[in-house]
Amino acid sequence: MPIVAAKKCYSYQTAELAEKLDLLLSELGGLEEFIKVGDKVLFKTNLLMGKAPETAVTTNPEFIRVLAKKVKALGAEVTIADSPGGLFNDKLLKRAYQKSGLYQMAAEENIKLNYNTDSKKYDYKEGKINKSFQLASYLEEADFIINLPKLKTHGLTMYTGGVKNLFGCIPGVLKAEYHLRMQSVHDFSRMLNDLAALVAPELTIMDAVVGMEGEGPSNGKPREFNYLLASTSPYYLDLAAVKILGIEPAEKVPSIKAALEDKIIKKDKLEIRGDKVIAADNVEIPKIEKENNLLDSRMPEFLSDILEKFLRPKPVFKEGKCVGCRTCAENCPPEAITMIDNFPKVNLDKCIRCFCCQELCPYDAVEIKYPLLAKLFFSN
Repeated sequence: MPIVAAKKCYSYQTAELAEKLDLLLSELGGLEEFIKVGDKVLFKTNLLMGKAPETAVTTNPEFIRVLAKKVKALGAEVTIADSPGGLFNDKLLKRAYQKSGLYQMAAEENIKLNYNTDSKKYDYKEGKINKSFQLASYLEEADFIINLPKLKTHGLTMYTGGVKNLFGCIPGVLKAEYHLRMQSVHDFSRMLNDLAALVAPELTIMDAVVGMEGEGPSNGKPREFNYLLASTSPYYLDLAAVKILGIEPAEKVPSIKAALEDKIIKKDKLEIRGDKVIAADNVEIPKIEKENNLLDSRMPEFLSDILEKFLRPKPVFKEGKCVGCRTCAENCPPEAITMIDNFPKVNLDKCIRCFCCQELCPYDAVEIKYPLLAKLFFSN
């Protein structure tokens, strides 16, 4: 079974990162066991949107810098890539690189940034729920993929890490199609697990030095967790990472629950080497909708339909923060958001509760509100 390596790391200072990454990867046999001279190595970072490093929205550029130096020292070429939410084009990619700190860092270290926005259909007959994916063409250009997630909470999936980070391999607005097709969080999570199996990154190394709690993945609060994690399996890495957040049992996270049900992982096979993984105190975890609760099986359909109005969460737009940028409306998969007097209004009958509006809002202007009654059913 794959090993998960864990190492405490207390800053993004170059010397500490260099030392701790060496110790971390030594638990897996060392980076030289994976990287060969001439390899084209893809760094699949988390570039959800153009946000400054201190917001903890994206993988930290100093962490990427130090790792890239180690990979290049082994004679390999590094390319940094992701597909942020929204349109996938050169102009918006460059803006995201610049705001996240990757543009300047890459220039200083002579690291290539991906601007290839083409995509290709990949058949995947082994998929549990998805038999094909439209993926970014930058994957084809790589000999070796290193998946570089950020430890964060998530309003739809509770947690985002090794598996969820690979959703960025689906180009831009095409992500909306997957939200539309798999509107239940369980189906969406099984799709993520299929995607991770298809992309199959050779290494996953998590930046959990400073992560995010609360209303992640973009509007939460930075939180020091002081860990680096690494594994050849993004699934087992996630099983270890949720321990840091204090999520127990781990199957509260829908993607982990689905991975256990589909026998992708086994909880008793998790082997962590290096430093002990200890839960941080009182991490703020977002509530998510539970499936298979009383709404779908414990009462007559007509009654559950009535109760649903009082139980389902909804996005609420903050008048003091919204600037009318239209990002939410332009990226809403079911087109449930319209702009009226330069302010978003949501049609709750059309809303599928994917919360892309919250995830992609650059101004922290979207809050997910749970009715009081819902807290009885959707609590964590």
